Amino acid sequence: MDVIRLPDRLASRLPGRLGERSERPVVSMVRLHGVITATTGPVPRSVINSVAVEKTLERAFAPERLAAVALLVNSPGGSPTQSALVADRIRGLAAEKGVPVLAFCEDVAASGGYWLACAADEIFAHPTSLVGSIGVISQGFGLDGLIERFGVQRRLYTAGTSKSRLDPFLPEKQEDVEWLRDLQDQLHEMFQQWVVSRRGDRLHEGAELFTGEVWTGARAVELGLVDGLGTARPVLGERFPDAELVPVEGRKPLLARLGLAPPAAATGLISTDAVLGVTEAAEIRALWARYGL
Repeated sequence: MDVIRLPDRLASRLPGRLGERSERPVVSMVRLHGVITATTGPVPRSVINSVAVEKTLERAFAPERLAAVALLVNSPGGSPTQSALVADRIRGLAAEKGVPVLAFCEDVAASGGYWLACAADEIFAHPTSLVGSIGVISQGFGLDGLIERFGVQRRLYTAGTSKSRLDPFLPEKQEDVEWLRDLQDQLHEMFQQWVVSRRGDRLHEGAELFTGEVWTGARAVELGLVDGLGTARPVLGERFPDAELVPVEGRKPLLARLGLAPPAAATGLISTDAVLGVTEAAEIRALWARYGL
């Protein structure tokens, strides 16, 4: 009987035996690229969050002959909560399937991006990758002077003394700054605990790893933040020589797959969503720019 072999991309989307091209073991390769945020983002698949990657992760861990899952991480970070949710989901699936997870840091695996990398059992990086930034950052603008200059009055009504903390249109209050710093300290401690729980005694003793500093991949190996230098295909090919490397990609929205979702400019209209999209794109660009990317 003739055996029909399916293309990698089609095979990776099918469950069970339908998704297996041969008797060879499979290593699923999942790309985690973008800023980590709960919002969907102005560009499809430009962000990482628990909803956006759920189906991709499920397909990645689905093959019956799964030997390992590789995470290709390229992220400057973002939401601590979404970082934790995605990482926890990866660990849950890895435990359920009983397979190792390897992470490969590309341009940058910083802040929340490094949180994701720590979901792997082993982490690899290119010598030029930017790795680390184990810290917490908050940023904003003070616009109270601007609205005063233009004669604009801010009218704000609240029930609860803490409802208007850090309002950009009001003068900054020291008590609000202290509250924010306490919140940052709590999140920073959680980040440190996660890294220590995942990296353990591989971390270099005595090194100041949790200052928010960023290192090259080469230096990150010396500090124990990364296990070795290398990129996905060479490392996986050596580690799993008989395995088939199968990229598992997220799906585009249905209208985009059908070519029925023209850009807003094509309609001659500028919607509120389009304006918000530009704002979100600027914020995303700023996160990448912090690492010269």
